[in-house]
Amino acid sequence: MSIKIEKKKMVVLVVDDDTASMSVLSQLLNAEGLAVLVALEGQQAITITENITPDIILMDAKMPVMDGFDACLALKANPDLEHIPVIFMTGLSDTEHVIKGFEVGGIDYITKPINHNELLVRMRAHLASSKATMSAREALDVSGHYLFSAHASGEILWATPHAYEAFESLGMSDEASALALVKKIALLIDAEVKPQRGVRVEKEGLAFDIRYVNQVSDDEYLLRIVDLLGDSDTVLLKKEFLLTDRESEVLSWISQGKTNREIGIILSMSPRTVNKHLEQIYKKLGVENRTTAAIISLGVLNKN
Repeated sequence: MSIKIEKKKMVVLVVDDDTASMSVLSQLLNAEGLAVLVALEGQQAITITENITPDIILMDAKMPVMDGFDACLALKANPDLEHIPVIFMTGLSDTEHVIKGFEVGGIDYITKPINHNELLVRMRAHLASSKATMSAREALDVSGHYLFSAHASGEILWATPHAYEAFESLGMSDEASALALVKKIALLIDAEVKPQRGVRVEKEGLAFDIRYVNQVSDDEYLLRIVDLLGDSDTVLLKKEFLLTDRESEVLSWISQGKTNREIGIILSMSPRTVNKHLEQIYKKLGVENRTTAAIISLGVLNKN
């Protein structure tokens, strides 16, 4: 069993105070073509990540000075590391420690003694998922979409650059304004109201709607900001072809060359749902394939 490495070596940070186990694991990962960094306890791991960002972290649960749970919590508090998958390695297979690992931000766990083939399979899956997620976020950043995610409490976790610009233009650097926004976001995410409506935010000639998109994890929700005074690509496509909101979003991404899988990740829907939207888009545009749909949509967008 091997992990496919493309162009540059992927970097694995192994955090374990058992030097014998560390040595065996390092040899295994090196043989797979991975670059291996090592730390003997949590604080060392944090220090390493201040200079190098690993692609994945293998974290022992019980260590001296700072254990794996505290280390994971600290690492996930760093915005540059929050997307990095952490797999816990532990001999503690009881439910309490398994749950704790997930609570502090771990994505998986594997019990000691480690089955090397099983570890490699899980690493490959999480590396692929992490890469797809980051590709989607980068696409959103470049495309100028106004998207962000938040906790149920309304606290913002991540946002595209354009979303941050919108927040700044609304004066959200002011503590009182930021608190008011957090309360509005929390209200929107509330299960009783999120399907029905968005929340309006206005200031000095600016008007935005914040709208619920989807729940992406236990306590992370995707939302979007709609500029009510300007026409985005999706609005232009919606008007031109009488599309629904979702259809116009899908067509916008089709025009940018995204696959169904990539669009599904970006819009938090399954590839099958993307395909169903495409069927309706083809009918409304009078075309038979995505290439023609992309060409026609680009023609509309390039006029504006």
